Amino acid sequence: MALIGKLVVCGVGLIGGSFALGLRKAGVVERIVGIGRTASALERARELGVIDEVATDWASALDGADLVLLAAPVGQMDSIMAAMAPHLAPGTVVTDAGSTKRDVIEAAYRHLDSRLSHVVPAHPIAGAETSGVDAAFGELYRDRKVVLTPLPENDAAAVVLVRSAWEACGAMVVEMAPNDHDRVFAAVSHLPHLLAFGLVHDLAGRANAELLFSHAASGFRDFTRIAGSHPEMWRDICIANRQALLGELDQYLAELAYVRALLMAGDGKRLEELFDEARVARNAWASQFPPTSSAE
Repeated sequence: MALIGKLVVCGVGLIGGSFALGLRKAGVVERIVGIGRTASALERARELGVIDEVATDWASALDGADLVLLAAPVGQMDSIMAAMAPHLAPGTVVTDAGSTKRDVIEAAYRHLDSRLSHVVPAHPIAGAETSGVDAAFGELYRDRKVVLTPLPENDAAAVVLVRSAWEACGAMVVEMAPNDHDRVFAAVSHLPHLLAFGLVHDLAGRANAELLFSHAASGFRDFTRIAGSHPEMWRDICIANRQALLGELDQYLAELAYVRALLMAGDGKRLEELFDEARVARNAWASQFPPTSSAE
């Protein structure tokens, strides 16, 4: 890909920091500038060599920028785009790493309407339970999918730049319509996180919580691993995609009601059939899409 002269990362945590490190490792970026809410986190990113310098305002951050990655929680995207809009040059390409797309795109239309040709939404399907720049590593996106949801107004060269940047990090890039994206990830990402948080919260609030947790083993650890994820980020995702998520939650509640009915009836035969159908589907998925070194 063409060399990126100046990369700006807004939100230099696990996601933004790993993007910066991936591009640096690939040798396709000259200068990386970080901007965000917390001065100490940005200074830590500079100390670790994730970024080259810290910007304290959007005017200086965007001066001469070739590519901007917005890697803050999706709930901050509206205010971030409003703040950066007056300083955004016509040739600067903006992308994001948000787990929801409809809300991010609506914010872009509100605040960056004159620059839509260079605003290319994206979502890397990668992450970990840990957060912050200390958790960032350059191989996070290797062999992971990144979903682009291009806008009708997008300039082809801007889409190519964003695609090439993620590919330089080792990602496999696919494209999807924004509404399809939000429905798909409500089912396979947002709902599982909601369920994991809910289960742990339920058990932690019980009078015998200490006893329960002291006997929890690998099954509980596997099921609840993602409940260790960043609360602010997942709050924003769930609220932003709540309509699709509510639909998936209702579907799951119906499934739970069916399982409950089987238990009430003592219908072991049908319960085993349900378990077997789920096992076959899960193992087929797992064999087709083997795990990588990073967690969603």
